[in-house]
Amino acid sequence: MRSCKLLIVGAGAAGMSAALSAWEAGCRDIILADRASRPGGILHQCIHEGFGRRESGSELTGPEYAAMLAGKLERSGVTFLPDTDVLSVEADKTAVCSGKSGLERICFEQIILASGCRERTIGSLPVAGTRPAGIFTAGQAQELINLRHLDPGNEVLILGSGDLGMIMARRFTLEGRHVIAVLEQEAQYGGMARNFHRCIEAFSIPLRCRMTIKQIHGENRICGVTAEHIDSGEREFIACDTLVTALGLIPERELCCKGVEGEKWLYLAGNCRKVHDIVDSAAADGERIGKMAASGFYM
Repeated sequence: MRSCKLLIVGAGAAGMSAALSAWEAGCRDIILADRASRPGGILHQCIHEGFGRRESGSELTGPEYAAMLAGKLERSGVTFLPDTDVLSVEADKTAVCSGKSGLERICFEQIILASGCRERTIGSLPVAGTRPAGIFTAGQAQELINLRHLDPGNEVLILGSGDLGMIMARRFTLEGRHVIAVLEQEAQYGGMARNFHRCIEAFSIPLRCRMTIKQIHGENRICGVTAEHIDSGEREFIACDTLVTALGLIPERELCCKGVEGEKWLYLAGNCRKVHDIVDSAAADGERIGKMAASGFYM
């Protein structure tokens, strides 16, 4: 059975930052496990600028920021365990993992969960109708376009004006697709002002506030939605062949909900602990938690 002093689950910005700060604080037996084959997490699909200002003093793209952290990781003595899915964390301070060689247990003294978060889907809303092709979360659409170089659709409606929703509105526009509108249930956009100005205003993309979706239409492929004006209750049909939802994020904490929650050897970092507005903030949180774990201090 493999063993270490500190096991970190998730090699995104928070996980890499936690590993680096724990190493710098003197912990010399660290395993960083991730289900992907390379560290970086979702940074690889975030090709826009705006990352790493705290560390580099300039705005990097997501892949550039991931490469900077991964380079530091390679120069340290942290052991990176790729293609490894941590299935459970047990009360006897072992983690059951699935990797290329099959199932194995890793024994640890302390563990940091930096497993990030997942997106809310259209199923989280009381929306009637069918569930045809052409419905994506904003993160799924971003991966399809930026990493897989696929075309999710042409006539795009976006539900939710958080940062990722606005960024994807710009991305579709740059790809030559028509963004019909961004719908937002609140009275103003939900993300940062800089993303509103750079993504919505700069590209003249319609932002329609106090609106939501009540029904999806289409059989094999979505052909439109029934949208509702929240204040008046008035409904209208909006034709589209693609619906992208940006409905918020949920911290991935399932690993700490099986009899180990509250243990002093278990730490949460980054978006796994709470959803951060920017990646730099999640990385700073990982850095802080890494130092705490290395010192054996629990708060």
